[in-house]
Amino acid sequence: MLRKTMLLGTAVAAITATPLLAQMSASTTTDLNFRAGPGPQYAAQGVIPAETAVDVAGCLENGEWCQVSYDGTTGWAYSAYLTTPVENEPVVLYEAPSTVEIETVTYEEPAGEQAAEGAVGAGWGAAAGSLLVGGPAAVAAGAIVGAATAAGPDVPEPTVTYVRENPVEPVYLNGEVAVGAGIPQDVEIYSVPEAQYQYLNVNEQYVVVDPETRRIVQVVR
Repeated sequence: MLRKTMLLGTAVAAITATPLLAQMSASTTTDLNFRAGPGPQYAAQGVIPAETAVDVAGCLENGEWCQVSYDGTTGWAYSAYLTTPVENEPVVLYEAPSTVEIETVTYEEPAGEQAAEGAVGAGWGAAAGSLLVGGPAAVAAGAIVGAATAAGPDVPEPTVTYVRENPVEPVYLNGEVAVGAGIPQDVEIYSVPEAQYQYLNVNEQYVVVDPETRRIVQVVR
């Protein structure tokens, strides 16, 4: 078992991981950002499609972010949207340590380097704090794994076009931007004229939100 070195400050400093160890397999429950570092402030290297298998080298000690290999590349994914089979049943990796052993990854900050390339800018450290709630990790609330995140409803194209053409200031939240994630009550969401959905900019990524449930129904990529 590896030990973890605590991240400093708001974790905008670049981090490198130890070499990959014996890997376990996991599957994504939604289209999931594949990031350069273990946090939403790191650049997305791409998107892993829903129901895609990835190899997991290990996760942070707090279980939130895991180092994964996808399509020949190593990166990071949010563990609330990864499941592994346990006795033929999918178990969310964030909940999995009680039933299956997951390696803990060790990190060291590269000497002489500052913030990771592509990381969210100065606004991140000032505004972070609220969490993106829910998704398949909401097992404690009785949610069925993957049920709310595999796919959202079909959002009308005029709504998506309006979102793209009407920028708003970003809000920075811990967690991952994904279909099914919930927006905290104290975060403002914006109306779309003559539409049933609303929207906002989370971590510099636009999302369409169901105002009744405050859950993300589409990530505008």
